[in-house]
Amino acid sequence: MTKHHLKVGQVLRAERTVTDESIAAFAELAGDRGRHHQPDQGRAMAHGLFTASLATEIGGELDFIARRMSWELLRPVWSGDTITAAVTVRALSEVRSGTGLELEVEITNQDGETVLRGESTGVIRH
Repeated sequence: MTKHHLKVGQVLRAERTVTDESIAAFAELAGDRGRHHQPDQGRAMAHGLFTASLATEIGGELDFIARRMSWELLRPVWSGDTITAAVTVRALSEVRSGTGLELEVEITNQDGETVLRGESTGVIRH
């Protein structure tokens, strides 16, 4: 999807099933190996930034360069959960370096519960 196809109000989606392996891989990259992220303590809790990274999958598809991100983590995500990001285009504007975007993010779990709410601003460069 290119910037030319984006419209205010458009919703872009991505989905991921969280696994013990994906949590462990993120823990290795981030250096956050807290006990609650370890599967041997029961189901592992996903890192908040791992949960938020589902929205960045959509940003990558758009070649979106974030300048600001804000997240509110509302409930935990556990291994075995399937989460879905809905990223809504709130505003589009022409800026010197390309197309400015304001995005609203909501990530829900398989039960329809909101686990993360946030927003981001940035640019898709020319």
